[in-house]
Amino acid sequence: MTSPVTFSVSPGSVSAGGVSASSAAQAYGAVENGAGDDAGSFGATLGRALQGVAQTGQNADALATQAVSGHANLTEVVTAVSQAELALQTTIAIRDRVVSAYQDIMRMPI
Repeated sequence: MTSPVTFSVSPGSVSAGGVSASSAAQAYGAVENGAGDDAGSFGATLGRALQGVAQTGQNADALATQAVSGHANLTEVVTAVSQAELALQTTIAIRDRVVSAYQDIMRMPI
């Protein structure tokens, strides 16, 4: 099941899925210009993605803890937990694909 992409529009800013159009354009420009030593490398990108997954999980945990103590909105908690679950499922799917690709490479005759 896929989650819908949410769009928000406010004066001077448009964002989709939590990423503003200006920040996305800046990120694309930085990669195109080769900003940083390894900004465009696969390892750096994978590391940032994994940090994002970990941060999403920590956010869900923090909101769940607040909910138990009665200080969080239930809708926010459910949304955060759903986002963390989707991020984890995506990470597992990517891991499975990488392992499968590695196994295919190892089976290739030399």
